[in-house]
Amino acid sequence: MNFRNISLTIIFSSLLAGAAPEGSRLPYTPVITPNGSTLDFTMDKGVKVFRLTAEVIKHEIGPGMIINAWGYNGGTPGPTIEAIEGDRVRILVTNKLPEPTSVHWHGMLLPSGMDGVSGLSQRGIQPGETFAYEFTLKQHGTLMYHSHGDEMVQMGMGTMGFFIIHPKKATHKIDRDYALFLNEWFIPPGAATPNPSIMTDFNTFTFNSKAFPGTAPILARPGERIRIRLGNVGQEDHPIHIHGHQFKVVATDGGDIPPAAQYSETTVLVAPGQTRDFEFTATAGDWPLHCHRRHHPMNAMGHDFPNMIGVSQDGIESKIRDKVPGYMAMGEKGMDEMQGMGMQGPENTLPMMAGDGPFGPIGMGGMFTIVKVHDDIPKFTGTADYNAKVKSPDAFGWYKNPPGTIADTVGAGLSPAQRPVPDSGETIYTCPMHPEVKQTKPGNCPKCGMKLVPMEKEKGGNKTHEHH
Repeated sequence: MNFRNISLTIIFSSLLAGAAPEGSRLPYTPVITPNGSTLDFTMDKGVKVFRLTAEVIKHEIGPGMIINAWGYNGGTPGPTIEAIEGDRVRILVTNKLPEPTSVHWHGMLLPSGMDGVSGLSQRGIQPGETFAYEFTLKQHGTLMYHSHGDEMVQMGMGTMGFFIIHPKKATHKIDRDYALFLNEWFIPPGAATPNPSIMTDFNTFTFNSKAFPGTAPILARPGERIRIRLGNVGQEDHPIHIHGHQFKVVATDGGDIPPAAQYSETTVLVAPGQTRDFEFTATAGDWPLHCHRRHHPMNAMGHDFPNMIGVSQDGIESKIRDKVPGYMAMGEKGMDEMQGMGMQGPENTLPMMAGDGPFGPIGMGGMFTIVKVHDDIPKFTGTADYNAKVKSPDAFGWYKNPPGTIADTVGAGLSPAQRPVPDSGETIYTCPMHPEVKQTKPGNCPKCGMKLVPMEKEKGGNKTHEHH
């Protein structure tokens, strides 16, 4: 490298040191890790020095659900490492876990002795030790880092993170660049420690170790060019789908896909060990982004419930409740009724379906978030600012749909004289758990706190009956 290139590298590196307040100061658009962070570094004679600490942490999966996890620098996923192709990097890894560990730089082209595999390319990092990994970045792309010592347990408890290498010269402008780690866990209801021995029957699914409604939304303004980077070192494939957009898959963990070979999709499959980058132009609205395996955008899933769809349970519920206090007959007409109940589950366990939108319960969970494309979304000012302001699905409000563009009841657009005559009978609200509680206004049960639900009217009359 000649002196001019060395000087440019040092200039760019000095701009990167610490948290830059403006993305425009950098030679690339900084990556945002929603619900996460970006790792700062220092300079030592032209080498970028990063520090990682593997440690036991407390981590909030979603509102009110805190687990015992293992991660880096206080989080899972660990902080995103960003650098530029050609940089010389040194990563100092300190082990505060209760057993030996190592860090593998997944997909990286580097010397064998820096690959980070315990017993093969290095000895394990013992508790209390600090190891130095140092190498020159010979590629660019979306790569990852994760434990490679007692991998089943340590990765199963959360030891993973992004390592993103930007090209020396960008080929096109990206307005906002996001990174999402896909992961799955088995956390027994009421427990706080994931079971890393589970291989297939997971019950919690996350973006950046957060389950909806704990996932931060992805923000954009109409017309902006957005890149989303997906990484997966879990056990399952995840088909990630976006609503309202087509995107182009532009890169894999093997590097950029040439423009002539890029392909349009609305869903991209990310298998264990893979990364996938896609880009699109943002269209105004509030749009779901989620895994399309049907049980992955759900929380606390169990698979041993009987199928009650279409099964009449009239007269059975009261008999069972005599034996099992608090029993509710459910599922006869599907599980939609679960969305608005606000039923209290086991301690430290998220409800199966959660989240409220502008039109009522969203009824989702797990690997689900919202891409919010509004005219009034603030301009990008840096990753730290984003994560300080964007912490919940309703951040920056909801999209205001133009008149005439919202699906509604047939006749909703008619004049009052033209609309069907509604039932004039008074609506009675009751508690699914305590049917003796009845009132004429919505609210919560005074006995258990559950949300009251309307009692259905019997056909051919005004008499109401309890519906659970």
